[in-house]
Amino acid sequence: MLRFLRIEHLAVIDALEVEFEPGLNVLTGETGAGKSMLVEAVGLLLGGRASADLIRTGESQATVQAVFDTPSGGELIVRREVTSQGRSRAFVNDALVTAALLKEQTEPLVELHGQHEHQTLLDPQSHLALLDDFAALQTEKSKVAEAFHEWRRLQTDFDAFQMDEREKAARLDLLSFQVGELERAALRSGEDEELETARRVLSNAEKFRRLCDEAYGALYESDEAALGRLGIVWKRVAELADVDPVFRPHLEARDAIKSQLEDLAMSLRSYGEGIDASPARLQEIEDRLALIERLKRKYGPALGDVINARDRFANQLESLRHADERKAGLAVECQAARDRFLMLARALSKRRRVAAAEFAARLQDLLAELAMGRTKLEVRFAAEAAEADWTDQGIDIAECYLSPNVGEELRPLARIASGGELSRVMLAIRTLAAAATPGKTLIFDEIDAGIGGRVADVVGKNLSRIGETYQVLCITHLPQIAASGHSHFQISKTVARGRTQTGVLKLEPDARIEEVARMMGGAAPTDAARAAARELLKGSLDFAREGAKAKGERRKRNGG
Repeated sequence: MLRFLRIEHLAVIDALEVEFEPGLNVLTGETGAGKSMLVEAVGLLLGGRASADLIRTGESQATVQAVFDTPSGGELIVRREVTSQGRSRAFVNDALVTAALLKEQTEPLVELHGQHEHQTLLDPQSHLALLDDFAALQTEKSKVAEAFHEWRRLQTDFDAFQMDEREKAARLDLLSFQVGELERAALRSGEDEELETARRVLSNAEKFRRLCDEAYGALYESDEAALGRLGIVWKRVAELADVDPVFRPHLEARDAIKSQLEDLAMSLRSYGEGIDASPARLQEIEDRLALIERLKRKYGPALGDVINARDRFANQLESLRHADERKAGLAVECQAARDRFLMLARALSKRRRVAAAEFAARLQDLLAELAMGRTKLEVRFAAEAAEADWTDQGIDIAECYLSPNVGEELRPLARIASGGELSRVMLAIRTLAAAATPGKTLIFDEIDAGIGGRVADVVGKNLSRIGETYQVLCITHLPQIAASGHSHFQISKTVARGRTQTGVLKLEPDARIEEVARMMGGAAPTDAARAAARELLKGSLDFAREGAKAKGERRKRNGG
């Protein structure tokens, strides 16, 4: 349940806080007051696209924060920040997360249905997904999708072997040349860096020899050699240690220091004598580096990439040489994967066809409650799709057919339903989906578009009934639906200090009468409009009480 929502600097909203209640929460207000911005804000918390256009003029950042009560009894705090540069950051319980992870956390808690979402019903491809949601076939669909992708992967590998002999011979020649070229080079990891160091040394051989000779002489051979003069130092330190023990540790380190300096002297002599300054050696290194650079340009850019290419080409050459054997094995694997996919897809199709009858019957019952009592509805399946049309959703092509009037034949839903009828069909479908996903918050943004009068009253009662089990947030312009709410929030727009601001206020009974009367009769409600509003609210309250009583009786009968 969405318990708390805070919005800062989002479009016309400067700062807004609202605490929603269980049941049906209705949100009303004048057109343009900013009602749909609340839906936009919730959309950001569901991982929706963030844009700099959402930032309130003059502000550097917009923030949306919400507190959800989870079905497990815990609490989830989420936040989305959008900067004027269009960048966004998401937080879950104050931990920085990606927008994808934010969506993963919040999507199970909220179903958001915007003003034009019922238009998705015009796409027949959406009908199969709606049926799957109703029948809770997610596990079966997942297995079908996994089998489909495995089959397609093997099919792709198999197709790669489908080449004529001329193409195969050309590929063999190319791979043989590439593997031979790289194997003759006998490359080693890090070799280029070693050769670069050797080239620098040989290019400065005379300087290196001189430095080694001078350092060796200063340490060991010259009259003033450091190792020779250290004897005087240790003699003086020994005399000091006889007087003050503080010098004894230094004296004890004498042998170690002498050993280190002797090792350094030997290393200097050995290094200087080992420098091969011959032009032939330098040319050998230059040639080797040139070879490596050429191979890097061809197969690189790095030496590691060249070595990986050598191994990859060798594997491809080996596979191609045994292509006929591998091809035969792949053909068997591919056929087995295809058969497994087809088996799972046909089992899923069977489940769908069984569920379709109940889906249609349940929808007809709900549509009857929404003043479409004469409606007939079917889910019709085409014959098994051709292999080229198989997808990770299976082998079915299905579409909802509708007849809203007695005597009319069933026709595709997308071709005959009016806007108001589509709204009610979508509301009925979402009611079915809600039953399969308890604990969610359902948000309807003007899903009542295109309806009015008695139908609006029925829709309001149906939303109120849904609100007995789920939290529902409904933005509406219809007084019948507004009166059906368990809680009523008014969204208003004011101008202060030259800036437009949107605010939200939870209405108490008297204020609620005024708002419903305004929705019925205009900006200045009359006494007659107020009387009608009172009657409408009283009827909705009586309906809610009867619903609560019936719910309690059902619980008693079920032992709850």
